Amino acid sequence: MKSHAQAVVIGGGLVGCSILYHLTKLGWTDVVLLERSELTSGSTWHAAANIHGLHDSTNISRLQHYTMGLYKELEAETGQGCGIFQPGSLYLAQTEAREHQLRLQAAKAKYYGMDFYEVSRDEAERLHPLVNFDGIRCIMYEPQGGNVDPSGVTMAYAAGARARGAQIIRNCPVTVTRAQADGSWIVETPMGDIRAGWVVNAAGLWGREVAALAGIELPLMPTEHQYFVTETIDEIAAMDRRLPSVADRDGEYYLRQEGKGLLVGAYERDMKFWAEDGTPQGFGHELFADDLERIEPNMLRAIDRVPVVGSAGIKRVINGPMIWSPDSSALFGPVPELRNYFCCNGIIPGFSQSGGLGLLSAQWIIEGEPKLDMFGWDLARFGAWAGRDFTKARVRDQYANRFKIHFPNEERAAGRPVRTRPIYQTQKAMGAVFGLNYGWEHPLWFSAEGEPKEETIGFDRQNWWAPVGREARMLRDRAGIIDISNFARYRITGPGARDWLDALLANRMPVTPGRSCLAPLIGKRGGIAGDFTVTCLGEGDYFMVGSGMAERYHKRFFDAVPSPAGTRWHSVTETMAGFNVAGPLARDLLARLTNADLSNAAFPFMRSQQIEVAGVACIALRVSFTGDLGWELHCAEADQARLYAALIEAGKAMGAGPVGSRALMSLRVEKGYGSWGRDYSPEYWPQETGLQGLIKMDKEFLNKSAYAALMDTPPREVLRTLVIEATTADATGNEPIFDLAGKPAGKVSSGAYGYHVGQSLALAYLRPDIAPGTELQVMVLGQPHRARVLDGAAFDPEGKRLRA
Repeated sequence: MKSHAQAVVIGGGLVGCSILYHLTKLGWTDVVLLERSELTSGSTWHAAANIHGLHDSTNISRLQHYTMGLYKELEAETGQGCGIFQPGSLYLAQTEAREHQLRLQAAKAKYYGMDFYEVSRDEAERLHPLVNFDGIRCIMYEPQGGNVDPSGVTMAYAAGARARGAQIIRNCPVTVTRAQADGSWIVETPMGDIRAGWVVNAAGLWGREVAALAGIELPLMPTEHQYFVTETIDEIAAMDRRLPSVADRDGEYYLRQEGKGLLVGAYERDMKFWAEDGTPQGFGHELFADDLERIEPNMLRAIDRVPVVGSAGIKRVINGPMIWSPDSSALFGPVPELRNYFCCNGIIPGFSQSGGLGLLSAQWIIEGEPKLDMFGWDLARFGAWAGRDFTKARVRDQYANRFKIHFPNEERAAGRPVRTRPIYQTQKAMGAVFGLNYGWEHPLWFSAEGEPKEETIGFDRQNWWAPVGREARMLRDRAGIIDISNFARYRITGPGARDWLDALLANRMPVTPGRSCLAPLIGKRGGIAGDFTVTCLGEGDYFMVGSGMAERYHKRFFDAVPSPAGTRWHSVTETMAGFNVAGPLARDLLARLTNADLSNAAFPFMRSQQIEVAGVACIALRVSFTGDLGWELHCAEADQARLYAALIEAGKAMGAGPVGSRALMSLRVEKGYGSWGRDYSPEYWPQETGLQGLIKMDKEFLNKSAYAALMDTPPREVLRTLVIEATTADATGNEPIFDLAGKPAGKVSSGAYGYHVGQSLALAYLRPDIAPGTELQVMVLGQPHRARVLDGAAFDPEGKRLRA
């Protein structure tokens, strides 16, 4: 066994072998995979191994299409059969909501040149004569859908990696992973030790145990999962072709041909956990006892749809383990608290995603960043707050509702609350309906007298649409108080504070106390990895505000810039809270509670002061994400309740009150303000986002060379505002946009109804040749809606209200 390697991959299942293969494909040949038993042990060998391309997330669709296309290349490259069957997949919609979902996916497929389209009932019956299509509203067909052989694919990845120089060692459990001062790792095994530049945890069912060796805890929980295979079905045996698979997600089962019979699987409501306290070390190719009674309701729905299932005998039942994250997406990426430790765990549809995950993992490890924005799968989306109870509750919900539609703006209640602020109960009593942001409960909207107390979910406008409109209009007409405690806050102190910030962020840092600036963070490929508001409080004392959901994600970038002697940055998110008081009467409201001079002359836009509001010490910033006159007030969490009570009471006299984050979304889209994670991401270049003016090339900053290499490249797309002719639903993000000739024109990054301007709006990335005034088609609900490109923001394009 080697004593040194560029990377050691732990886990010889599907994903571990894919990562190993892609590391070699990108040029790292001095790599080793360690498998505690045999390749495919754990979950890989008994998987149903279905493959499909379409996903609600555009980037996941890209990843899955890459994977589907890779398997034939693997066979040709390695000579190892992958058992590929691609007779296609039929997707059925029994409900209006499912129809909206499928039509939106078909629109995305058209935009990206993917094969996914609607077929008639006659055509569907020709493709799959055993299906009863009664009650089906819409049928989509994916010609490349199908399944593969689990062992064949895994062995093909392994063969491809070996051919490029990788070493695979079976029956070699890892017993210790020990971090070294230079960022490398000592990986101990019974066969000897390896010093590795990177450790990759792809240990599947043992992902928790391998992570624990490095002192980290991953939010993962295993469950049982069952499918069964029928005996030979005469009608199938008589056919000279293979039947397409059936995705009847409203029926909560999946079904495809297996041999001359059918394979039927289900995610039952009466789910069952397994190995909650740790996966047994001796487990490998075992299965659990059959328990078909648990999936009987799902089986009956499958029989209604495909009657021959009911008359066929059952040949075998597979009941094996799967391991889940709290949102059923992969835990993917470098661990922010460790150097050179990478995770790829909790993958559910592995055979649809293995190739893409392997490629992006290799890109991240070797090149420093994947080419696709994968924040939705980044393990940094969870923090220490995602403990065992939260994970178990969320996994239960995810498994039991595996085929439930994830609607735009949907907030699931399982496992909550986890993190709350002192005013949580107060806001609850005021009618707040809460959402989850990096574990924090924060108000989405407030229910007034006669309004609904809980929200409905769906693709079109829901019961919260009117209450959110009331809040948005209140703020634009008078004033509103927004809880911004879920924003991330940092304090940077010490003699080198400004130097450190200058070396981190692309804008020039303020020198004078009371000055603030907006500053982008540049990614490894030159895109927008973050955007921050930085304020100079005094010599060697800075306050920085950024995206709350990206706090752990941004730690990777902060740690990449060494701190000067005597200087430190630290998060104060948990110890501070805050409010945004905004609207044309914001100054009048605050003047009732402070002796500070809030006049435009004394306290202009983008300035800060440390003042007292209602006797509470606050860092007050003259900024507002609403695009209106406003101040952010940041205070100690212990003072949050006192400050909130005073603000609410002062607001009553002028018809002002609490405003939730749904209204904030509408207000910032009206103003054309981008939001990180929606409109800004590492995939977008500064000149595409409109942030290039904040980048100062006469100083050094993190990843400056990456931006310098593309700064003179014309933008591929440009962020603009659209007005959409929509009356029952609004764009929410990722909707494709076509010009009137049917040519792809761009895609929506954010969408909302603009209550003040009375128009359905979207922020969208469009082809640079598309000028203001151009008419386009936005695929809201998967159907074309006429839209017009604006020349600037829909609200206050000149910024007069902001600076009033």
